[in-house]
Amino acid sequence: MKKIFALILMAVMAFSLAACGNDDQVVNIYTTRHYDTDDALFERFTEETGIEVNIVNDKAPALIEKIKAEGDLPQADLFFTADAGYLALAKQEGILQAIASDTLEANVPAKYRDIDDMWFGLTKRARVFLYDNAVDPTGLTYENATTMFPGELLIRSSSNIYNQSLVASFIELKGESATTAWVQDIVMNMARTPEGNDRGQAVAITNGYGTIAIANSYYYGLLVNETDTTSEYYGVADQVGIYFPNQGDGEGGVHINVSGAGVIKNASNAENAIRLIEFLSESSAQEEFSANNYEFPVNPNAEISDLLQSWLDNQGITVLREQDINLTALGEHNELAIIIMTNASWDNPDQ
Repeated sequence: MKKIFALILMAVMAFSLAACGNDDQVVNIYTTRHYDTDDALFERFTEETGIEVNIVNDKAPALIEKIKAEGDLPQADLFFTADAGYLALAKQEGILQAIASDTLEANVPAKYRDIDDMWFGLTKRARVFLYDNAVDPTGLTYENATTMFPGELLIRSSSNIYNQSLVASFIELKGESATTAWVQDIVMNMARTPEGNDRGQAVAITNGYGTIAIANSYYYGLLVNETDTTSEYYGVADQVGIYFPNQGDGEGGVHINVSGAGVIKNASNAENAIRLIEFLSESSAQEEFSANNYEFPVNPNAEISDLLQSWLDNQGITVLREQDINLTALGEHNELAIIIMTNASWDNPDQ
């Protein structure tokens, strides 16, 4: 019975797809992002082009499995997710198709897009340090954090894709042996067993669990603009600062990751999907991402928001130094990154 039901369900989904596919004025998105800014930009895209945007939200692994299950009759045209690791996984699973677009080639630098043009980054976020305002983070790097603040590091679990991609970036830059040693050092200097999300690490600082934490930069923007006085996050930014590590000469630069999108293989509305990605890569959309989602634009012609600029100004940064890698490498090294973290007992530092 289960098999029969599954076949019936697939037939219904195929019929729905056919209905959507016949409408040239639609683009269907599977997305992990859940921001009001995205919705506003989608509405603007519809106003400018007449193309209706339909959205299904879920976590990246679930959406990837959903696309795989739909096979040659995908229900969506575009996969939009945070972290190059998930974009690389989608490519690896064979569910994306190459995109040919002069606009995207012009708007998105090569380091923020797949080497085979299977996906393009649309927003940047840095993996930074948050710190107790009572201490001085000057000169902080990923490598010297445990020396400057021994036993004081807060970070979330190894299952988090952001941490996996950070470790993967070290594999690309430094190799397996050096990365293994670095991860072991991180684990030995954790202030507690990893738990919670990135903002939760900032709360842990205010509660005295540790002095520094690794988190994505846009989460700090959320903390700064938290207005709910009943929220555990309210007022946290008054006690915690943000620091971009590895900014000195020869220090390698801060780890950068992206949210990005790829056109799904056999998509019924592939041209509309490409038009939407192009729209989101233009300066005006990029600046809206930066102002409202606290993300850095990938388009070099777009200006970052005043808030993000203030973070750089406070640290005396005129040009943000970034790791010199193509983000495709984050997916290529993801499996090894997980193995290294697991072998180092990342989630059980007391073992």
